[in-house]
Amino acid sequence: MLSFRRGVVRVVVGAAVVTSASFGTGAVAGAAPLSSCGQARQEVAIRSSVPLLDWSENFGVDAQGALWVSRLMRGEVQRYDRDGRLTATVAVPSPGAVRLGPDGLLYVVTGNSWLAGSGGIVRFDPAAANPTPAVFASGFPHPNGAAFDADGNLYVTTGNGVHRLRRDGSEDMDWWAKVRVEGANGVAVSGDSVFVTANFAGENGPVGRVLRLSRTDPADATTVTDLTSFGSLPDFVDDLVIRGGALYVTTLAGHLVRVNPTTGAACTVVSTQSLTAVVADPADPSALLAGSEEGTVLRIRPIG
Repeated sequence: MLSFRRGVVRVVVGAAVVTSASFGTGAVAGAAPLSSCGQARQEVAIRSSVPLLDWSENFGVDAQGALWVSRLMRGEVQRYDRDGRLTATVAVPSPGAVRLGPDGLLYVVTGNSWLAGSGGIVRFDPAAANPTPAVFASGFPHPNGAAFDADGNLYVTTGNGVHRLRRDGSEDMDWWAKVRVEGANGVAVSGDSVFVTANFAGENGPVGRVLRLSRTDPADATTVTDLTSFGSLPDFVDDLVIRGGALYVTTLAGHLVRVNPTTGAACTVVSTQSLTAVVADPADPSALLAGSEEGTVLRIRPIG
């Protein structure tokens, strides 16, 4: 366990604030309203018992294929089997991302709220009869997203940027010092690429931006795309996942968007309620699971 230094967080109110600043170089798509990707099927995978209180902030999958859903308002992470039945509950204050670590433990962001003051990462054995979270790292201002790379490093998005933790929980401070991202939210890693969604306007870009950082040199960053909705208004981007070489991004306006990480070309898979997180469905390789602010978890099958 260790503590992190805290930086200054600048908050911009209003989802339609845009600046003309760029973040690195690269193709930027999304200036025009997004076209449809084609047909897609969606159905309810897990119903919300109490709307909003069941807010499904994020989720992850354990080694047995069970789905763990972060219920932000309830302060707990819930386990569901392949049939969508609730099978376990673990108390975690203001939980965010849930990720399976290389050691088989589940790592859960905690303190994912501006009211929490400071948060961190806890971990527990999902196969235990009574999983007990233990602190892995602490001292984050408003942590949210998380992702592991192939070497077992854990990337965490927070109110003061993107942090990289080694397998022993220590932070790579040199890596963090090179990162220049405001409003980091979701994160996903593939090869040398660390993809990040970001929403706060400022010198590093507007609301609705998807960025690519380099694992080896995070100062080497490019804009993948700027997502829009309702005409040309920027859309608040939340979580993302990599599947089949494409990025799938959830948005506040209720879109699941597919993005080509090379060209930045984007299209809308489905338009529905406000979406929070997305993960590959452990029970169906053709489907994605998307969380919502209302609490319902949707199963979405992109076609084409």
